[in-house]
This record gives sequence, structure tokens and C-alpha cells, in this order.
Amino acid sequence: MSKMKVGVVGATGMVGQRFLTILENHPYFEVVALAASARSAGKTYAEAVGNRWKMKGDMPEKYRDMVVIDAADIDKMAELVSFVFCAVDMKKDEIKALEEAYARHEIPVVSNNSANRWTPDVPMVIPEINDAHLEVIEAQRKRLGTKRGFIAVKPNCSIQSYVPALTPLLKYKPTEIVATTYQAISGAGKTFNEWPEMIDNVIPYIGGEEEKSEQEPLRVWGTVQNGEIVKADAPKITTQCIRVPVSDGHTAAVFVKFENKPTKEEILKAWAEFEGKPQQLGLPSAPAQFVTYFEEDNRPQAALDRDIYGGMGVTVGRLREDIIYDYKFVGLSHNTLRGAAGGAVLIAELLYKEGYFD
Repeated sequence: MSKMKVGVVGATGMVGQRFLTILENHPYFEVVALAASARSAGKTYAEAVGNRWKMKGDMPEKYRDMVVIDAADIDKMAELVSFVFCAVDMKKDEIKALEEAYARHEIPVVSNNSANRWTPDVPMVIPEINDAHLEVIEAQRKRLGTKRGFIAVKPNCSIQSYVPALTPLLKYKPTEIVATTYQAISGAGKTFNEWPEMIDNVIPYIGGEEEKSEQEPLRVWGTVQNGEIVKADAPKITTQCIRVPVSDGHTAAVFVKFENKPTKEEILKAWAEFEGKPQQLGLPSAPAQFVTYFEEDNRPQAALDRDIYGGMGVTVGRLREDIIYDYKFVGLSHNTLRGAAGGAVLIAELLYKEGYFD
């Protein structure tokens, strides 16, 4: 099977680097173009990144000598690729304009950015949860006047530490959710070498995260109506988002109240049986078990459990009844794998299998 030729826009940043490590030997996709800002254009990838390589392993040799293209040179990218992953660091209005320009050039965009998450006809997808939202692409193409081009996005990394655990419980009608997320420094694109102030420190504020964490789950749980995504109107969600001295892995402490309270056994059964289209299709990046529950009192832990199923699984622990809410539990997901680049690659795999790149 010949592989699809793809590009990574924003290839020099942390998420762009993660895309390249994931895609190095991907069975469906072959990276043939790297794009970044004008200041990186014309340099080899190794030159453009310099000493800013943030992954634990070495930079893959296959990318080192690739010449970086200006992300604004969409005509050049269109000559080389069938679709792109986008992880640029720009102002939100500039990102929206850039992604739409790629789509209008008939280059589908699978985006890690937040700029188009609330564009009504752009699907924001966790593939196991709301793959049905992809049907809105037809309406988006009509708006853009395209045959192939469209934009699909992944949601905020932090919500994937608790939304996967809550989704199979929606049948019990949760009414109120409190979630406090303890977020790794890689979520800010940083390492400890770059951010020594985070060592032995906790920062109780991450700009914009609480609004995203309270609203994006409702869009994921929403429905497609008349060519738009309409967010769910329940449950009520309130959050606090805290930066903690962890390299990778976002943890969430969650409290939930139900209209129809399930038993603990029913919750554990729902988690154990929860699967979605990626598992059914056997997609390359799909975890065999989407949600894994730990019986141990001290799990999940970021250092021990963030890499489960290649960082694409979600782990849960400490499920117990609460004296104010019905239940409380702890969730964990890898923020730059499941939450960022890996989640976007999984979306692309689903789009590929479902024929949206044809």
C-alpha cells in the first residue's frame, strides 16, 4: 500500500516535533514536507530547530536535512502533500486564516490548534467519542467551496484526562461535574531546562484553560444539526487548572453527581467495555483499551502510567463514593500524545479509513 504524502505545519515547535516522532514509521502516512515561520524557511530542519529539540530521543535522521518551507507558501505545499497536520504558534485569528487558506487550496487540515474549535462546521473530535461529528465536513466544504479541503481539530489536551471516563457514564445523566486538572509543563511547550521556575513549584493559573475545560466537553458531547455542531446543554461543569512540576501527563481530580446514580460496579463495567470507532477499525494509533482502571490506591501516576498503550490510553483510579457528590475519581492522560499530536494522528487515521481524504 502506498502511503499518503503529508506535511507538518509548525514543525519546529514541541507539538510539531512530537508529530514527527509519531509519524517516522507510520503505516498510512509519509512526511514529505516540513513548514514553519519565515525565519526558519530555507534552513534544514536540523538548522531551524538548533538546540530546541525537546523530545527525549534524538531527532530522526530522515528529517534532519529536509529544507523547511515557509508555512505561508501554500502553493508550494500543495505541490507536495495530500493533507497537513497543523501545530503553529501564532495569534488565533492568524491561525484561523492560515488553516482556512490551506483548506481552500484543497489541502485538508488536521489541527492541534484551538483557533477553529468553535467554528460551527469544524468537527472537534476525540475519535472514540464523537466520530459522528465528521459528517459536518460536508457542510464545511460547501461553505468553503471545496471538494477535498476541510479543517478538523482535536480538543484541549486537559479535557482528555476526564472526558473519556465521563462519556460512558452519560447514560446515567450526570448533572454536575467538578474537575481540577494538574497539568504538565509540556502543555506550555516547556521543559525543565527552559522553565527552572517550575521546579519545586505549583502555579494555580493557566490562562484560558478553565474556560476551555468547562465548555469543550459540551461541544464534544454535542450533536450535528443543520450542518453545525450544537453543544450539549448539560451537565454543568466547573474546573480549576493548575500547572505542576511534571514533564508530561495531565491528571484530573473529578467529582460527579448523577440524576440516575449508578453503582460502582456499573461504572467499572462501563469503563471496561468502552470502545469506539478506532478500536473497531483497528487504527494504528488506537489503544487496545481506551480507559484502563487501576485498583491500587496510589494509581494512576504520571511517571508510571502516562505511556500506557504508547501514550494513547487513558487511565483512571480511586473511584469511590463522595459525601457531597455521588462519586469521585482520578484520571490521567498523556498531554502531548493522546492530548495533542497523537490525538490528531488518530483523527487523521479515522479520516483516512472513512474516506475523507479521497
